[in-house]
Amino acid sequence: MLLNTITRLFPLWAVIFSALAYSFPDGFNHLGYLIAPGLSLIMLFMGLTLSLNDFASIKNRLPALSIGVVVQFGIMPFAGLLIAQLLNLPVDLTVGMILAGSVAGGTASNVLCYLAKGDVALSISMTAVSTLIGAFATPLLISLLAHQYIEVDPLAMMWGLAKIVVFPVALGVLTNHFCHRFVQQLNPVFPLCSMATIILVIAVVVASNAQDLPEIGLITVLAVALHNGAGLSLGYLAAHLLGFGRKTCKTVAIEVGMQNSGLAVVLATQFFTPAAALPATFFSIWHNMTGSALATWWARKDSEVCKP
Repeated sequence: MLLNTITRLFPLWAVIFSALAYSFPDGFNHLGYLIAPGLSLIMLFMGLTLSLNDFASIKNRLPALSIGVVVQFGIMPFAGLLIAQLLNLPVDLTVGMILAGSVAGGTASNVLCYLAKGDVALSISMTAVSTLIGAFATPLLISLLAHQYIEVDPLAMMWGLAKIVVFPVALGVLTNHFCHRFVQQLNPVFPLCSMATIILVIAVVVASNAQDLPEIGLITVLAVALHNGAGLSLGYLAAHLLGFGRKTCKTVAIEVGMQNSGLAVVLATQFFTPAAALPATFFSIWHNMTGSALATWWARKDSEVCKP
């Protein structure tokens, strides 16, 4: 219970450490070398929560899973670019918005789907599939949409994603398969470790952009809020228009609206600029707040409907 409570308070910890990083940037700037290994560790934890059965069950949920993945990669990257253009964001922030929209679904979506009384099995399948597809789709989408702003090397990015995402996830799945009992004992610790790593990433990025935050902070938060809202609403609407039930619609909305912002931060810092990592940094905080609030509201609404 204590671990769950600490993890559920992620937005609070993120805000506290962001404030510390903004006030004392020198205390965090030198930790940038931990970002990529930290994300690899999160991807390993994600793999440890997956089993081969999760992949085998994909065929039973193919229609809903397909629409979720299509909306994820077909709408979110373009929505990020459109919002950046409408708000006339600087080049670095525009690239960051494209990045935030081009990555796969976030790992916290499975927990929020459970809280929202959605289809948890579908959520797990969507996260796993979009993560693996993203190793190829993300670099191609960034190259397509951001080449007019900055030079992009999609092949280098694919190799980077393979090392940071695909290999750790595969290692985690295999470890869970062959050492399942041992992994089960450690399961409660994984979310806490992932949260701590993401908070470190957020703090480092905030520290790197501390001087520019007064000028670009508010407009970036607005862009991220619009982007997240577009993902949640369009994900739900797309599933609803295609005739899926409320449970599936909620699941698709959460999966599409919650991006793997930690991965976007790593890609920004490795291939672009610290400022390009700012939208994904704010996204990490914002989508956890809106996702938690929406999941709680949905769960409460469903409970009221079920009352005699």
